[in-house]
Amino acid sequence: MHFIPGVNSKKRQMCFDWGPGEMLVCETLFKKKEKEEKVPGCPLIYIVRKDIDVYSRILRKLFNESHGIFVGLQKIEEESTGKSRKAQLVRVSKNYRSVIRACMEEMHQVAIAAQDPICGRQYSSQVSILSAMELIWNLCEILFIEVAPAGPLLLHLLDWVRLHVCEMDGLSADVLGSENPNKHENFWNLATLFVLQGRLDEARQMLSKEADANPASASMCRVLGDLMRTMPILSPGNTQTLTELELKWQHWHEECERHLQDGTFASNPHLESLCKIMLGDDNALLEQKELLSNWYHFLVTRLLYSHPTVKPIELHFYAQSSLDLFLGGDSSPEPLDNILMAAFEFDIHQVIKECSIALSNWWFVAHLTDLLDHCKLLHSHNLYFGSNMREFLLLEYASGLFAHHSLWQLGVDYFDHCPELGRVYLELHIERIPLNTEQKALKVLRICERRQMTEQVRSICKILAMKAVCNNRLGSALSWSIRAKDAAFATLVSDRFLKDYCERGSFSDLDLIDNLGPAMMLSDRLTFLGKYREFHRLYGEKRFADAASLLLSLMTSQIAPRSFWMTLLTDALPLLEQKQVIFAAEQTYELMQCLEDLTVGRPEPRKLGGQRSQEDDVETTKVEMLRLALARNLARAIVKEGTLEGS
Repeated sequence: MHFIPGVNSKKRQMCFDWGPGEMLVCETLFKKKEKEEKVPGCPLIYIVRKDIDVYSRILRKLFNESHGIFVGLQKIEEESTGKSRKAQLVRVSKNYRSVIRACMEEMHQVAIAAQDPICGRQYSSQVSILSAMELIWNLCEILFIEVAPAGPLLLHLLDWVRLHVCEMDGLSADVLGSENPNKHENFWNLATLFVLQGRLDEARQMLSKEADANPASASMCRVLGDLMRTMPILSPGNTQTLTELELKWQHWHEECERHLQDGTFASNPHLESLCKIMLGDDNALLEQKELLSNWYHFLVTRLLYSHPTVKPIELHFYAQSSLDLFLGGDSSPEPLDNILMAAFEFDIHQVIKECSIALSNWWFVAHLTDLLDHCKLLHSHNLYFGSNMREFLLLEYASGLFAHHSLWQLGVDYFDHCPELGRVYLELHIERIPLNTEQKALKVLRICERRQMTEQVRSICKILAMKAVCNNRLGSALSWSIRAKDAAFATLVSDRFLKDYCERGSFSDLDLIDNLGPAMMLSDRLTFLGKYREFHRLYGEKRFADAASLLLSLMTSQIAPRSFWMTLLTDALPLLEQKQVIFAAEQTYELMQCLEDLTVGRPEPRKLGGQRSQEDDVETTKVEMLRLALARNLARAIVKEGTLEGS
């Protein structure tokens, strides 16, 4: 829920409009017939962002680093099956978790160092969210990716609890680092925690310290220590069967029960409590609620001391009973409890649904769903609009990335791996990227070109060409219009080049014009620009005959704009005045015809205050000079051609 400051919801109404990654909100007022009390309005427009987490510096590291893991996962060979594929998927899952944990630890350090209490609370809240994300992911890894069977399942769950119950480390350092650990007020709390987490070697060391300090309880400590040492546990690499483990565990359990019934520990309540915990007594466990801190710790401890060979299919029954016992009707389950319970019930879709509701962004559900999809666990779940759950969540996550000025580049790869709608989403979002700099525009352009997104390439090139024209960078504008294959815009830019030439008497960006090559065929005007520049080059190289032929062809082929004819005829003057005859009689007649076509129908010179304007005088002088030069050249050409024929 977002509160919009300054808006009086009782007197005014809200107007909003959704964009691809954000919503514009403003105040509006619809006229009604009856008179309304005039109240001050809110003149501002607010932007409500869909996904604000992309603007967090630390979470951006999460997005950046997980992107590489995601892309690598898509490249895992489909042919690899069995243990090798499973090992790859487990490794990918652990990589994701390590990224979450690294971000969580950095966020925790920032929260500690924060000077502003409000910022500190915000960072602490993010730490809690990241911690919950890792907790859920780890459990999903155990149940859905590792698919641990009975026996190893409990070992994985013990590691899960030990990793996520962090109070132990601080308490252990505090107690064991003291001068007399057995005198410490939390000595027995620490010993109890070791037993609750199945860390029986550490618990035995605690009992050894107690025995050394209190000889009266030494024998009891030794008996309980032996029970801890002989507790049968299926360790990794152990070859014993579950049946053998159950038989050994049953004998061990009966021995613990006998010592308790015989009153071996009756004189020491702490040792007696530890023995009851090792018997899996629910009441004894619930007495340690504060040390257990949550129901899933309670669940794993119950399983350790009551059902060490629990099967995956039985987990939901023990999980539900543990939740009910731990909460005891005093409170209702939190969203995290519902997510974990759905996982213990092996309801993947419910896990994803609950996470989508509870978490503040799409990162978690998108990446977890993608990983589970690679485990072949989601193929049966298609959505009604043609996509599947994996693709839907990846599209939502990638759309959020496009709201950020740099993370949008990551979003491109996510869209690439959505076969149904990814291309469509990419086309829609990439058109909305603000092209603030040419470097960014080139980056977007390369992305579009690699994916043969022709329309988007053309659109981007047009935008850049227009920006270049506005900044009077004609060379860049022409380059972009050619790249866009936009004949109309190339014509416009070519006209600007010609206009610029008329004003300055020289061309800018000669390298570009000289190397147009086949691109000059894009439009007639661009062809003319290229050929006209070639005329100047030939003239500069004193290849007058070639230059004259090219100039004449530009006019007679109608490729030159009529408005430029006078400039072309003026360019012909130096050639007409050369000592040797350049234009033949036939060519001279064609030039004369062009001049007459240009002057026929020309309006009478305007007069200002009875006087002709200076511009008209210049134009008239040009025409007269051209006629004179053409007449002289014609005479010389006829004489030359007649002489040649006579000889």
